[in-house]
Amino acid sequence: MAEADGIRPPGLHEMAPEHIPIWLPGADGSDPLFTAMAVVLVGSILGIGALYFTLHALPERLAHKESHVQMQAVGILALLALFTHNNVFWVLALLLAALRLPDVTGPLSSIARSLDTLARRER
Repeated sequence: MAEADGIRPPGLHEMAPEHIPIWLPGADGSDPLFTAMAVVLVGSILGIGALYFTLHALPERLAHKESHVQMQAVGILALLALFTHNNVFWVLALLLAALRLPDVTGPLSSIARSLDTLARRER
């Protein structure tokens, strides 16, 4: 009410404005805008990093979910892509995880067992 009478509150300098914007630092040295921007910056760096690593682990999750035989190759390609920053390895890992390779070892092991059985009969 002292403001309405034209009398300034005690302790306020006569050249000080009535209203100070929030982005200006206070007299006690606190800077709310700097603190807010520091929190936003750290949060966004952590969020973008988490998004990057989540996206980077996508081929391994695809291969693990489907229990592919080539899961180790997908993991190695994903690690190479992470450490070399070469996107070709990541794309290869994603393609290898997405495509189902034909089972070559199954028929070959069956042929080997059959030949072993035939070899034992001839003795």
